[in-house]
Amino acid sequence: MGKRVAIIGAGAAGCFCAVNLGRKAPELEIHVFEAGPKVLAKVAITGGGRCNLTNSFAAARSLGKVYPRGERLMSRALKAWSQNDTWEWFENEGVPLVLQDDQCVFPQSQDAMDIVGTLVRGMRQAGVNINYGARVESIEAQSDGGYSISFTKSPSGVQRSPFTADYVIVTTGGSPRSEGLSFLSPLGLEMVDPVPSLFTFNVPDKDLRALMGTVVENAAVSLCGTKLCGEGPLLITHWGLSGPAALKLSSYGARILAEHSYRAEISVNWMPGKNDQDIRGMLSKLLGDSPQKMLSGVHPAELPSRLWGYLLDRSGLRGDIRCAEVGKKGINRLVETLMNSGFRMDGKSRFREEFVTCGGVALSGISLNTLESKKHPGLYFAGEVLDVDAITGGFNLQAAWSMGYIVAESILSTLF
Repeated sequence: MGKRVAIIGAGAAGCFCAVNLGRKAPELEIHVFEAGPKVLAKVAITGGGRCNLTNSFAAARSLGKVYPRGERLMSRALKAWSQNDTWEWFENEGVPLVLQDDQCVFPQSQDAMDIVGTLVRGMRQAGVNINYGARVESIEAQSDGGYSISFTKSPSGVQRSPFTADYVIVTTGGSPRSEGLSFLSPLGLEMVDPVPSLFTFNVPDKDLRALMGTVVENAAVSLCGTKLCGEGPLLITHWGLSGPAALKLSSYGARILAEHSYRAEISVNWMPGKNDQDIRGMLSKLLGDSPQKMLSGVHPAELPSRLWGYLLDRSGLRGDIRCAEVGKKGINRLVETLMNSGFRMDGKSRFREEFVTCGGVALSGISLNTLESKKHPGLYFAGEVLDVDAITGGFNLQAAWSMGYIVAESILSTLF
C-alpha cells in the first residue's frame, strides 16, 4: 500500500498540488479535505468570475512591489514554477488563455469555471479522493512518524473518524482571524497574526461619493506619514475609493492600517508622474488657450469633467468664472489639489467577494526551497496560509500554483 497524503483545503494551491502529485506518483493515496461543500470556491469568483489566474509580471517594477510579504520565498518559487509555466500548463490542459493590456491573464472564455473544471477533472483522473464538509479540528504529530488529523462534528452531528497520513499539506488559504488557524496549535508553530490585506477605503466625503462610478485611469494614493503609495486606476464608489491604486495601498499598508483600526489620513495625487512645474505649465497652457471659456468646461484630458468640478470646489474656485480670471494664486491652489488631495479613511470594505490576508504561518519556520516545516518533517504549507500575499492582478493565484507545485515536487523527491 502506498503512503498516504492529506491535503487540508481544496483551494488553488491544494488542488494544483494534488493533481501534480497524483499524476507523477499514482501509488500515493491522496486525500483532499475541504471544510466547505465545494472545491475551489474562491477561484470560481476571482476576477469577477472570470478568473485572473496569473500575470505576465511585465509591469512589475520589483517582486517586492508585487509581494509585500514573502518576496524571498516567491523569488525562489517563481524560478521553480513561473507564470510562463502556468500559462503552458493550462493551455496544454485545453484552456486557451489571453493576456490583457494590464498584463493580467484570463481564460479566453472569460469563465472561471474552465479553470475549476480543469483542476477537478485532473484530480479525478489522478485518483485523488475529495472529502467535503471535513473541517479539521487539529493536526498532531505521531511519535512514530506521520500525523493524526481529527475533525469537528458536522452540523448534523456526524463525527468523521480521525485520519492518519505520512504527509500533510496545509493549504487552507488566508484566515481573517487567528482562531481560524487554531487547528495548527498542537504543532507549536510560529504564527503571524492574520489581518486583511486587500480592501477598499471608506471615505466619509459626501461630495466625493456623489461621483460614484468615476474612474481616473492613473492616480497615486498614499498613506500619510509613510512612504507607502499605490498607483494605477482609481475608482470612486458610493463608499469611497477602490480600484487598483487603492487596493495596492491596502496591501502595502495592511498591518499599519490594522493597527490604527482603519482610521487614517490618505492623499491622492490625481496626476502622478508630473511635478508641480509640469502641472503648473499644463494648467497655464490649458487656461491660456481658452481664456473666454468657463473654467468648469476646460479640464485636463486625464480627468473626467465631473471630477474636475469637484476639484475646483476643493481649490476654492468657482466653475462659472472665465479661464482668464483664474490668476496665479488660483493655479497654485489647483496644483496643490491635483497633487495632494487629502481624505480621511474611516473603515474598510471587502473587495468584491475576494478575501486576502497577510499573516499566518511564519516563513521563519519553513524551508523556503521545499515549503516543509523545519520542526515537523513531512508537514508542508502552500498558499495564503503562509505569511505570503500579493497585490491584486493574478499574483496571489500565481503564488498558489508555484507553491503547490513546489510541495508536490518536494514530496516526490522523498519517494524516488
